[in-house]
Amino acid sequence: MLVASLAILMGLLLLVWSADRFVDGAAATARHLNMPPLLIGMVVVGFGTSAPEMVVSALAASQGNPGIALGNAYGSNITNIALILGVTALISPILVHSTLLRKELPILLGITLLAASQVWDGEITRWDAAVLLGVFSLLMGWTIWNGMKKSDDALGVEMEQELLAHPMPLSRSVVWLVIGLLLLIASSRVLVWGAVEVAQGFGVSDLIIGLTIVAVGTSLPELASSVIAARKGEHDMALGNILGSNLFNTLAVVGIAGVIHPMGFGPEVFSRDVMMMLGLTLLLFALGYGLKGQGRINRWEGGLLLVCYVGYVLYLLSSI
Repeated sequence: MLVASLAILMGLLLLVWSADRFVDGAAATARHLNMPPLLIGMVVVGFGTSAPEMVVSALAASQGNPGIALGNAYGSNITNIALILGVTALISPILVHSTLLRKELPILLGITLLAASQVWDGEITRWDAAVLLGVFSLLMGWTIWNGMKKSDDALGVEMEQELLAHPMPLSRSVVWLVIGLLLLIASSRVLVWGAVEVAQGFGVSDLIIGLTIVAVGTSLPELASSVIAARKGEHDMALGNILGSNLFNTLAVVGIAGVIHPMGFGPEVFSRDVMMMLGLTLLLFALGYGLKGQGRINRWEGGLLLVCYVGYVLYLLSSI
């Protein structure tokens, strides 16, 4: 049990470090390839920050641990909105200027409703997974089209300033991209093994482990990038990290895991976890648009999100 616990700790630490290197290398490489800053912020960074969830859930599904695969994806979405945006807003209130982010909010809500409809029957089939990946492909096409077209969006401006502030030679960016990806895969294998061992040792379902320890661990890159962006006044990047990650998690992470291995689960996934995810997405939608047309998450609202997360975790622990 001690070895498994250490594996989780070391896996998480290496996962966070390698994900950070992977995102930096991917963003810098894309910049050298003359990709527009807005497209880098929406696609490259979104993919990079969700890479831990993708790798962990894919490995868990291939090893026959659907609870970790699904719990990691939905748990990360809950963590992103309630914990990460809550902490970020407490540090620096978040203002929403980007028109593209305001367009992504209803898209995220619609995709969350799609996820709820699929989970209703207690199973993610390969057909369900194929639908998710199909929607993901359409969304990526729309995102790339907007990223190529809108050069003056607030998110693109913030992304360009960030890239200019941290220039990286092409050779170094490619090295970090490759090293980050390899270590990401290795650390994910260690993390999944440790999580399964701990779950079996304590008699806890792998779903609970996926919703808590694994979800928080794989969401740490989003926490770091959102807090740093908010402290720099890059509010749209802070929110964009979360929206992009949740879109990737719901569509690509669950879709890839479901194609690898169909997932069956208990009714609590719908009634407890997906309903929590949907409720938080509705709350984020309301905060993102605001009562007067100006989206804002202030410190009081950040505190409310944190209370929601603490309450959810305590409910999970009480169900063990």
